[in-house]
Amino acid sequence: MAVASFILGLVGLLVLNVFLGPIAIVLASIALYRGTARRGRAFLGLGLGVADLVLLVALMQFDSTVSWSF
Repeated sequence: MAVASFILGLVGLLVLNVFLGPIAIVLASIALYRGTARRGRAFLGLGLGVADLVLLVALMQFDSTVSWSF
């Protein structure tokens, strides 16, 4: 779960951050709660999940829309 949260958080920075960010946060929290051996990856997944949501909020403020485009 720690590796999955890391990968989802990383991909979420580019696409679908409104969905992948919270999923990464939940998976990282569950992995940390269960006492995973990959605590570093779980913390990275947690941080990237939060960064996904922060990026989404920043882009929503910039564009004044829920979606963002290039």
